[in-house]
Amino acid sequence: MALLWPFATAAAAINLFLLGLIGLSIGLPAMQPVTALWLALPLGLPATWLAARWVAGLIAEAERA
Repeated sequence: MALLWPFATAAAAINLFLLGLIGLSIGLPAMQPVTALWLALPLGLPATWLAARWVAGLIAEAERA
């Protein structure tokens, strides 16, 4: 799970930044990339946990087949 954390956190940061860009269309201020990175740090742990469960499920399914 520790190996997945940087990737899940980076994915969360990218998604937050893109969400900030979408917010521009409704009049919200732009989100700075550094802000997206800081906000992604606490979101990286649940994202990592979900990704690890998903991968474990895929491995279990592959072993059954």
